[in-house]
Amino acid sequence: MGLLQDLDIVKGNETLAGGIFEELFPSFMEVKYNKPSEYISTYWNGYLEKRDVLLDNEQQKRGVNGKIFEIIIATLLIREKIYPIYMNAKVAFVPNINYDLLLYSTDRGPICLSAKTSFRERYKQADLEAIAMKYVHRRSNCYLITLSEDDANMVNAKQKIGDVIGLDSAVCATSSDFDDVIEEIKELNLVESPEIKVITTNQVVTENKIKAIFPDA
Repeated sequence: MGLLQDLDIVKGNETLAGGIFEELFPSFMEVKYNKPSEYISTYWNGYLEKRDVLLDNEQQKRGVNGKIFEIIIATLLIREKIYPIYMNAKVAFVPNINYDLLLYSTDRGPICLSAKTSFRERYKQADLEAIAMKYVHRRSNCYLITLSEDDANMVNAKQKIGDVIGLDSAVCATSSDFDDVIEEIKELNLVESPEIKVITTNQVVTENKIKAIFPDA
């Protein structure tokens, strides 16, 4: 699991998921695929085949499922030369939210990939996180990535009638729609996230300036 840790894809207690991922195939850079959705399917199906042997109980499986999915997406982005990738990341002026995977482009600012193996009601959380993002970064793109085409279609239907307002779209990672999203992202100019100063001005009244004029101040 040293490779995933060296790449900063996994940290700390995520090592269980990382170890399982690396057990599936010796190196993700050597996995053959023709399109991004095929890479996702290969890894996810490989994980499902071994999950019951590797994990003891349903609670443990639920905890690992999501992280495995994130790792699969992150390594797919690397294979597609889409980076830098920010994982479990915070965004300036968007408080109390950790985004699953973020990219940054000069075209649109942050690109958010929220990874959920299944939605239930969690699409509402992803939509709220997207709203918070767009309140600060109006041109950002926010995608909800799932493994269920039915879930993706349900959220997209809600988006069309205005019940979902932050997310740009929900996408099944094993579908051609996901391939299209990856191609769209590859057309953007991806860069490292800039350092953001909270206050910017050419007029700053500092202690040094004040004491230079009023030594006793």
